[in-house]
Amino acid sequence: MNRIETAVARDAPARTLALGLTLGALGLGLFLPPLSEGLPIAGQRALIVTLLTIVLWTSEALEPGVTALLSVTLLALTGAAGNVRAALQGFANPVPYFLVGVLTMGVAVVRSGLAERLARTILTKARGRSVAVYLQLVLAFPVLTFVLPSATTRSGILIHIYDEVFALARVPRGADIAKAVMLALSSINRLASTALLTGGITPVMSAAIIGGMSWTGWFALMAVPYYTILLLGGLLTWALYRRGFTRGLPAPRRERRPLAPVEWRTIAVILGASALWLTDSWHRLDPALPALLAFVALLIPRFGPLAWADLERGVGWANVFVIAASISLAHVLVTSGAAGWLARLLVGGLPALGGRPLTTIVLLMLGATVLRALVPNIAGFLALALPLAMSVGREAGLNPLVCALVVMMTGDAVVYYPAQSSSALVIYERGHVSAGEMLRFGLWMTLVGWLAILAVALPWWSLAGEPLVR
Repeated sequence: MNRIETAVARDAPARTLALGLTLGALGLGLFLPPLSEGLPIAGQRALIVTLLTIVLWTSEALEPGVTALLSVTLLALTGAAGNVRAALQGFANPVPYFLVGVLTMGVAVVRSGLAERLARTILTKARGRSVAVYLQLVLAFPVLTFVLPSATTRSGILIHIYDEVFALARVPRGADIAKAVMLALSSINRLASTALLTGGITPVMSAAIIGGMSWTGWFALMAVPYYTILLLGGLLTWALYRRGFTRGLPAPRRERRPLAPVEWRTIAVILGASALWLTDSWHRLDPALPALLAFVALLIPRFGPLAWADLERGVGWANVFVIAASISLAHVLVTSGAAGWLARLLVGGLPALGGRPLTTIVLLMLGATVLRALVPNIAGFLALALPLAMSVGREAGLNPLVCALVVMMTGDAVVYYPAQSSSALVIYERGHVSAGEMLRFGLWMTLVGWLAILAVALPWWSLAGEPLVR
């Protein structure tokens, strides 16, 4: 059952009530007078529209793509964005087109036969044990990151492979083992990428804001804390869905036929795109360009495995609308003044409440957690929170780099709703986990992230020459 069929099967009156209450709250909010002298009326309305969108995304009162387009429309109609061009800013961003290329790679893996081949290999190696399937996945994340640095790319490919695993093993959609694997792909998978400076927008943007970070320097600081969160997140997922790991899985016959030419060509295209992503420090190409080159190559007649009809069926186009809308929301929050006001309120002012270094760090994590929940786009979150965290560190006599990394890890360790991460969005669209289950897992991961920062990251950074107090 796909996402649309799943949504239709839910209790329609409850969804209608949730939608009515949310839209009613929006209507009332638009007539509120300015709530703060530092918050412009456009910024206030941008916050209201953002909150409405988050509620609709997490409650699933509307389909995610419908909510995305509604949010963009409201940004223009309420005056939060100023005009419709500003409201559509996310659709001019390269990220949605990067996502299209990645999703196309995933469809190509299925269409070429690679997904079934790899699924049979996974089941054969697991020898009928569900827990072995899960462990293979989690332990592969750090290794795969060096080949496929983007978490979205890995998710876009692996989702099809593990869907094939569950199909061969006759695991029903939404079973506990399927939920565990899909939550690992949507949340834990991302953590392996951030350990590398070339692993995606979070490390690249954070290193640029902090300044002076080399590839080896970044890895030395981030590998231990991030692999710790990955390990703890894997244990958390197992604990939440351990009943699913008692299920036996059939071991299909071993795949012995050689790779077909179309499989070799598909592998070559994917590895070619990965090579361009890994060497972006040399050629400076935007990550969307290798993804679009792969998109074209996979659709070339008699070379690629795909025709356009395959994309119409296999690519979740709602994902593109949701990612573009989340970028638009983040853009309008910044341009309207709402983001600056919110960041100063939640992050900038918190250390004044505490007088000790550890207290300041805890308050920074608290502020970053709230800010991350309200800002759907990780780039928007980083652009707001990191400069403020570094300023707070300087004023409090703390290491500004450590303060920035604490805030980055707090926001990066969690996904509260699918639109916050393109890889989570790809997983959500498959229908194994609901938005509510993602929210619950995100709350648990908040505690995991906090624990890893306090118990592992701060001591490790001190050993690596970056103590909290210099």
